[in-house]
Amino acid sequence: MENVKKPTNLQIENFNKLQDKLRQYWQGKDLFEQDGYDILVVPSFSIDQRVGQKVAGFLHYEERLLFSLIRLRNPKTRLIYVTGQPLSPIIIEYYLQLLPGIPFSHARDRLLLLTTYDNSFKPLTQKILDRPRLVERIRRALRPNKSYMVCFNATNLEQELSLKLDVPLFAASPQLSYWGSKSGSREIFSECLIPYPDGSHLVNNIDDLVLEINKLWQKNPYLNRIVVKLNEGFSGEGNAVLDLDTIKKDVTNIANNTERNTVILNSLKHLSFQAKGETWENFSSRIPELGAIVEAFIEGKEKRSPSVQGYITPNGEVSIVSTHDQILGGPDGQIYLGCRFPADHAYRQKLQELGLKIGQALAKKGAMERYGVDFLAVRNPSNHENQWDIQAIEINLRKGGTTHPFMTLKLLTNGSYEQETGLFYTQHNHAKYYIASDNLQKQQYCGLLPDDLMDIVAKHRLHFDSSNKTGTVFHLMGALSEFGKLGLTCIGNSLEEAEGIYQEVERVLDLESEIVIDNNNETITPNLPIVWTL
Repeated sequence: MENVKKPTNLQIENFNKLQDKLRQYWQGKDLFEQDGYDILVVPSFSIDQRVGQKVAGFLHYEERLLFSLIRLRNPKTRLIYVTGQPLSPIIIEYYLQLLPGIPFSHARDRLLLLTTYDNSFKPLTQKILDRPRLVERIRRALRPNKSYMVCFNATNLEQELSLKLDVPLFAASPQLSYWGSKSGSREIFSECLIPYPDGSHLVNNIDDLVLEINKLWQKNPYLNRIVVKLNEGFSGEGNAVLDLDTIKKDVTNIANNTERNTVILNSLKHLSFQAKGETWENFSSRIPELGAIVEAFIEGKEKRSPSVQGYITPNGEVSIVSTHDQILGGPDGQIYLGCRFPADHAYRQKLQELGLKIGQALAKKGAMERYGVDFLAVRNPSNHENQWDIQAIEINLRKGGTTHPFMTLKLLTNGSYEQETGLFYTQHNHAKYYIASDNLQKQQYCGLLPDDLMDIVAKHRLHFDSSNKTGTVFHLMGALSEFGKLGLTCIGNSLEEAEGIYQEVERVLDLESEIVIDNNNETITPNLPIVWTL
């Protein structure tokens, strides 16, 4: 990110001392399960904002951490949630009504909502830091030695805010962020002896990028495609794919590397960019700032993108908390759209094993809290003992797209993940499954307000049923009116049931947002609720 001040050695030392407090808080029990603490939630996407802007409704992604409100089920917990723009009251009411056994008013009294009233494309944490009075208000609201801060990802901005508030940040230190980048991930995979695609080290200019593409291609002459990745890309939006088949004929008879490099350089303007509206001019301008790597594109007739999510306590203990099969889209299947829980049983245990190795390596470097690892799995029918070849793709030292669905399930059911089976069980020992997405998006949904969504949910009984622990929990509701985009987690007693719940939600939303033209060529919006006038 631009214009972010590097911390001094003294600031880093003081930040580390603050994080040491988390080890005192831990006391052998999950900090999130302990009652009586003040939790500051800063859902800032502190990433390169030009990458983020390519995600529809990006500013509303602050709502993905609203599952944190369910922590108010602990009757002595207080929570402060900060956003760039005010949240609709009905969205807050929606989450608080999900709390099992806690009166709405009791939970609301322990929730402080704050906003910067700033809709610019700056990280939320920067917006907070730019407002000293807001910082002071937050500081006064937090009880000394009884508070901690959580965020989407930890950068120097979050470190600075942590120091200003004198509150520990429960996240991996920004000094460790390299290990969550594309190049840093590859180093960890190599260190752990985990399979990963052939590729390059980090490069910071176009000439070196071309050299690495040429080197990788010559090393693997049968490659069909190569992926170029910005080192700090987000959700696949910083990826681009080079189709080698289109230039093979141009380099077939060229032995001179200089000429080959020229052909490759000229082909880069025709990269298949995964982000909508991306161009080579803009993409290439980011390389000197963010860095980039190149990787072999993994081909396969049957290919999946599973992931594993792990957890590192402040004391360095590592555990696996979930596995998923990710749902990907975009021109070349590189963009994260959603996920299914759990991952396929054929490789679920293998993911746990690899994820644990990576987590232990991260813990030795001082990382804490949540981490995720993305993989590619390709079916290998010739190997009956191990039908899926699995390669690690990248590490996320942050909350990812699979974090909020799983935490929603966990907090609503008070259940637990079982390592032996890789399944999640409620307190009554019922296995639960879900399908989740941040990207149920259609043009016809534009104009639907959160209040409209609540009317539709009530009318068609699409809500989460706390009695049988199945149904749908919505998020990203603030993005619905402008972008026609909605997030949802559909929980069932099987993957088939979860899939059916998702399809029913989509069917109902399609029906309720259908545009009808009457005989006078006037638009009618059907199924509107009655408005009572008092």
